[in-house]
Amino acid sequence: MASESGKLWGGRFVGTVDPIMEKFNSSITYDRHLWEADVQGSKAYSRGLEKAGLLTKAEMDQILHGLDKVAEEWAQGTFKLNPNDEDIHTANERRLKELIGETAGKLHTGRSRNDQVVTDLRLWMRQNCSTLSALLCELIRTMVDRAEAERDVLFPGYTHLQRAQPIRWSHWILSHAVALTRDSERLLEVQKRINVLPLGSGAIAGNPLGVDRELLRAELDFGAITLNSMDATSERDFVAEFLFWASLCMTHLSRMAEDLILYGTKEFSFVQLSDAYSTGSSLMPQKKNPDSLELIRSKAGRVFGRCAGLLMTLKGLPSTYNKDLQEDKEAVFEVSDTMSAVLQVATGVISTLQIHRENMGRALSPDMLATDLAYYLVRKGMPFRQAHEASGKAVFMAETKGVALNQLSLQELQTISPLFSGDVSHVWDYGHSVEQYQALGGTARSSVDWQIGQLRALLRAQQAESPPHPSPK
Repeated sequence: MASESGKLWGGRFVGTVDPIMEKFNSSITYDRHLWEADVQGSKAYSRGLEKAGLLTKAEMDQILHGLDKVAEEWAQGTFKLNPNDEDIHTANERRLKELIGETAGKLHTGRSRNDQVVTDLRLWMRQNCSTLSALLCELIRTMVDRAEAERDVLFPGYTHLQRAQPIRWSHWILSHAVALTRDSERLLEVQKRINVLPLGSGAIAGNPLGVDRELLRAELDFGAITLNSMDATSERDFVAEFLFWASLCMTHLSRMAEDLILYGTKEFSFVQLSDAYSTGSSLMPQKKNPDSLELIRSKAGRVFGRCAGLLMTLKGLPSTYNKDLQEDKEAVFEVSDTMSAVLQVATGVISTLQIHRENMGRALSPDMLATDLAYYLVRKGMPFRQAHEASGKAVFMAETKGVALNQLSLQELQTISPLFSGDVSHVWDYGHSVEQYQALGGTARSSVDWQIGQLRALLRAQQAESPPHPSPK
């Protein structure tokens, strides 16, 4: 139990801690997020102590009842922190002693804050990842629904930010949805590695008092137990993986935001954001700024920084627990909050976005069909390299004459290749152009329908694979 100083570690020390050091060392301002997980873990551990004969049934019931009261105070916002509460573990154990007396001192038997904190963090992250997974799936579902509803809208596809080939608007939406499904799959994998129990590892050497770790695992609904006590208290791979997952997911969301920012400018005028996700200028009344998308783009940098910062912390640590690891929680809490907000805002943007079909159609130009002109010659039997060169000559001829590619006469085209004939006029049909890309993954209607079906099946499979963990009780 805590010493007279209120510290869980105070017996060895005399005098007082420098107030600046006190504040520097404290983590209660942010690890209070873990109060629910800390209570949940402590209740399970008390049951483990009772089974090991280290608590009587009456003592365990007293502790469990006291922990319920602690949880009730946190939930109702009446829990009062003490200046000596340097972390959530100290705060909860101190309050438990106030409620039930010296029996509270038995709860920490064989347990270290080293295995306690990482257990709390895993419990919190497991629940939070389930929430983020649901939000991500909702965003993907919203994108797929939109793609299905607007399958017949054509607009320019871009490479190098230059008009490239006609594609379906749905094909663009699905390109970003597919990237996000990889993020959804990755999050499920991260959850599996989060769902491993370190409790019962002690500070470094393990637990010498017969505590049944399999009982603890079952009580807390973990999928497995950690294999090595030294590794269990110090490894933060699951935190690094979560932060990397968030970084990659934010990369995909930032790229989508960048596209939509461009498409919403007057120069493109393909889309218009809802007023609910835009702001105005304090000086220029005509402005409608895509602040929602710009903030998504900027939040990516914050998330990247948290990931890089944790890796820099981890790379120089010696074995087992070091206080440097206190830095993991702020990163996790901040990134979790950021991802939750970003995913919800992105879903709102996509669901309310207005598209300008006419502007999209007007942006299509015959020069974007130069590849189709080459394919026309390929279908006539010309090797692709020669067909590519012939199409390039046609583009050059049109530019020289100052006309659109489809305005070249058949006679002019035949000076480039005699394989051109009257049916070349079919090349200049944008609908015909997109429909030729019927190979799976392409922009033809049949392929887009296939993509939609595949994404819906993936969402169903992922939902079945990831049953939500209940909130700690």
